Amino acid sequence: MDERILVTGGTGVLGRPVVARLLATGHEGVRAMSRRPRPADGGPEWVTADLQSGQGVDAAVAGVGTIIHCAGFKGRKAEIETVGTLIRAALRAEEPPHLVYISIVGIDRIPLGYYRGKREAERLIEASGLPFTILRATQFHELVRLMLAVLAKAPVMLVPAVSIQPVDVGEVADRLVELALGKPAGRVADIGGPQARDARDLARAYLRASGRRRPVLGVRLPGRIFRALRQGDNMAAGQPFGRRGFEDHLAACADPGALSYR
Repeated sequence: MDERILVTGGTGVLGRPVVARLLATGHEGVRAMSRRPRPADGGPEWVTADLQSGQGVDAAVAGVGTIIHCAGFKGRKAEIETVGTLIRAALRAEEPPHLVYISIVGIDRIPLGYYRGKREAERLIEASGLPFTILRATQFHELVRLMLAVLAKAPVMLVPAVSIQPVDVGEVADRLVELALGKPAGRVADIGGPQARDARDLARAYLRASGRRRPVLGVRLPGRIFRALRQGDNMAAGQPFGRRGFEDHLAACADPGALSYR
């Protein structure tokens, strides 16, 4: 019988495809965790738990051999605290599980508060004594599309003069599943999308897909964050991992202009 794998954030943008891919492999021990009740369409084994309050987390972790941590929380403090809650529950388990954590490329070079939280969460995992694997990925196509949808609300689309290497969330899910089914590997190579793209080019692609017409102007913004982005600190080193580009993502969207991350 397959060892049980827990996917936190099982209803989220990343958690859903991770669960789907695990089931597609024929893995029989998939357990999805969410703060939400079980979906009406059924699916894998389901547990309701809340990493912010800690309620139900021990029960969710009990008996699992691997945890794929896909649940995300807004803000530096929330990310650190919820990862700490998960680690403590995992350490209380009879057999410490393999913890697979999704992180973000450039968190040690780009001085965003949330990125600092992700880096501190990595350090907690590294020092926990748990067997672990950490994968950093570039920004998902979904998030880039949402940011552009917000910027397109103005008559003139003002876009930061930086490059972005967006990646398909399904391809990130594929890599997470591969890592979860393998042995703990520590920090593995970063992954990113097929191309580094000028944000203005992505904005024009978004406008075409959503049927809008706007002037697009690149804006050179000051500060350490945008300097790091201009330096390419948000890019994955080495050969591109992803194959599906931003236009592929837009073509698959039911409504490319929707102001929704899902």
